[in-house]
Amino acid sequence: MIEGSMKRIVAGIVVAVMSAVGTVAAQGQAPQAAPAPSRPVVLQRVLVKVNGAVFTKTELEERQIQTLAERNQRQLSQLDLQNDASLRAMLVEITPEILANVVDELIVIQQGREMGDRLSDAQFKSAVDGIKKENQLDDTTLVTALKQSGMTIDDLRTQIEKTFFRQQVLGEVMGRLTITEEEARQYYRAHPEEFMTPSLMTLREIFISVPTETVAGQLSFNAAADEAAQAKMVAIRERAAKGEDFAALVTEFSESASKANGGLIGPINLNELAESLQTRLAALKTGDIDQPIRTAKGYQLLKVESRSDSAVEPFDKVRDAIGNRVRDSRQGELMEKYLQNMRAQAIIEWKDEELKKLYEQYMAQQKKTN
Repeated sequence: MIEGSMKRIVAGIVVAVMSAVGTVAAQGQAPQAAPAPSRPVVLQRVLVKVNGAVFTKTELEERQIQTLAERNQRQLSQLDLQNDASLRAMLVEITPEILANVVDELIVIQQGREMGDRLSDAQFKSAVDGIKKENQLDDTTLVTALKQSGMTIDDLRTQIEKTFFRQQVLGEVMGRLTITEEEARQYYRAHPEEFMTPSLMTLREIFISVPTETVAGQLSFNAAADEAAQAKMVAIRERAAKGEDFAALVTEFSESASKANGGLIGPINLNELAESLQTRLAALKTGDIDQPIRTAKGYQLLKVESRSDSAVEPFDKVRDAIGNRVRDSRQGELMEKYLQNMRAQAIIEWKDEELKKLYEQYMAQQKKTN
């Protein structure tokens, strides 16, 4: 559960910021013309305490709206929930998972704080720069967007700091993982397709262009010129097939830019070519010369200079990559075990019996599923 919530926190920051930017743009206002909404100081209703850290009704409503907005791919408000029965029905589905994620987040953030690390100014700046770059914001637009969404720079720092603490805990958990040689080899044997070298081919080409002419305002090829170019290419291929040096024929006849280096192309990855060309070249061996190919601008003749077929890379060469993939595959499992232990030790005090019931039912269902 924690991985999804980590992504949602960062996504939520961006969604809130970008939604506000969209509001400013839609209203046709200059950024500095958007005043920050005044937020009255109110007493928050606490829904749950986890080791003393609180989660409020307002925070729950914000997460509900955020989750619904992401699912419906549009900006939403409390008014939308009041007027849309389908959205209210979706709340029944999403709220239990939100509650479960909140409990886990509070536990992990507390653990992160206890580890002693802190988000530095440089790290915060780097995170903000990343948000601005990804969403094409400058300093002024970012501040305006935060105001429109009811946030300040300090609020943004708090959200990024939460993500930072969770990453610290995740790193600590994953740092305890030791991958044995046998585990790595088992993964290697079970997933050979992940360690395949690409099929590579180096070619030489000769290209003969077919001149174009304008007819009724449109480019077209002259049939006689096309036939002449084709006949010329067929003759070149016959000479190459009889043993003449292909590179010398390139120098004599080719009109392509590759002529400068003897017509060499590649090495190229066959999987990156059009399917029709892949099929055509796959049947050729080193030294083979293909039949002339009609392209958009003329005729092309290809010779296979060298090729290497796809193969599984040696275990020793990909050992580090295997370790990373095993860690990735076990990250969710290890984090869940860690959280199970921390939940058992945590003091979780529910202030709303209905929400407590939803949370406990959800956790019981997750235990059965896992």
